[in-house]
Amino acid sequence: MAQTATMFHFQIELSDVDRSVYETLDLRVARHPSESMRYMLTRTLAYCLEYEEGIAFSKGGLSSDDEPPIAIRDLTGLLLAWIDIGAPSAERLHKASKAAPRVALYTHTDLALLRREAGSRAIHRVEDIAVWRVEGSFLDALEAKVDRHTKLGLLRTDGALYATLGDKTLEGTLTRCSLVDAAD
Repeated sequence: MAQTATMFHFQIELSDVDRSVYETLDLRVARHPSESMRYMLTRTLAYCLEYEEGIAFSKGGLSSDDEPPIAIRDLTGLLLAWIDIGAPSAERLHKASKAAPRVALYTHTDLALLRREAGSRAIHRVEDIAVWRVEGSFLDALEAKVDRHTKLGLLRTDGALYATLGDKTLEGTLTRCSLVDAAD
């Protein structure tokens, strides 16, 4: 018998000072049986940190090669941004960069591994792909506090992330990197 997804309900007070975005989000996030908590939490953080009108989680699920885990579309359905998670293949990033004018990648993966994969083949506009590294220790601390119904405050300011759950505040960094081997 196939396992089913586990639903998580997040009520998030988002204060993204870096982008001047302040929203109350009520998210229901399905965690696929093969999806790690780190991946699901990175996906949820990416949704929050990219939040704007037209954002949506993939309808095709995480295994879809044809669509991103998170997309931003205009009112006509035109893809404006492809937001990927984890460590996608160079082929997937190439496809994403050709499909959308803006591509972002949220990851906790080692940057050297991402760059090695990205260097394995040509990627359209590779230098324009925004790579955001979330600290693994931040995700681990968040995982220890998250349950299936979680209320949290999420603050981003000057590259720092703060997640407040009840009376506990977790602190981590969000670092913008490049897939092009350069000093970050």
